[in-house]
Amino acid sequence: MNGQTTFTAFLNRHFGALTLRLLNALHVAPAHARAPITNAFAMEVLAFLMLLAFFLLVRVSLNVERPNAIQQVAEMIHGFVSDQAESIIGHGSQRYVLFTTCVLLFILTGNLMGLVPGWMAPTSKPTVPLGVALLCFLYYNYHGVREQGPVGHLKHFLGPIWWISWMMLPIEIISHLARILSLTVRLYANMFAGEMVTLVFFSLVPLGIPVVFMGLHLGVALIQAYIFMLLTMIYLAQAVAHEH
Repeated sequence: MNGQTTFTAFLNRHFGALTLRLLNALHVAPAHARAPITNAFAMEVLAFLMLLAFFLLVRVSLNVERPNAIQQVAEMIHGFVSDQAESIIGHGSQRYVLFTTCVLLFILTGNLMGLVPGWMAPTSKPTVPLGVALLCFLYYNYHGVREQGPVGHLKHFLGPIWWISWMMLPIEIISHLARILSLTVRLYANMFAGEMVTLVFFSLVPLGIPVVFMGLHLGVALIQAYIFMLLTMIYLAQAVAHEH
């Protein structure tokens, strides 16, 4: 397949045959049989490996008396997410900090990969934001049921007035499903547009102006990762909130 990144070619060379057998077993036909692993999936794997290496470095270098730079960065990220969770979710928010931190870092890493020559931002492909959005959707609904029970969680879909609950139920179901689309399209559209603009200007002007758009791309990457995490926290807060 033309247009493969170096890492994608590496994965296809070593794991392509195994991937193809797995897809065939699931009755899924890849777009390119000789290269079943796509750039988007390869960049997802690379983002995962980078984050795993970061977490392992933090773990092995923990020092209470003399924290190094990596530990300080990790503590800053943890403190930032914890503060956001406390202000949005409130009591018991620490339970959800690990998940929301992973969401933030994975999306941010994926967004920033588009700035590296020869790489691409996996979040600029719709399947990647869709996968994360589905995971967040299942996560906050699971914790809604876990915190309030099936009946209590269902009450969130029925509205505050019982005699119009029959009308509110389908509206709320559609509203919740629309969150998946909203999270997906918002992230995908912004990152795809950012990559296209940067690519176009790099093809027209070798230096100078493209650097400005790379700076804009960096800003969009940070903002979109934060918004995705923020919306996930808002949905969590709504799902686990107890009505008084």
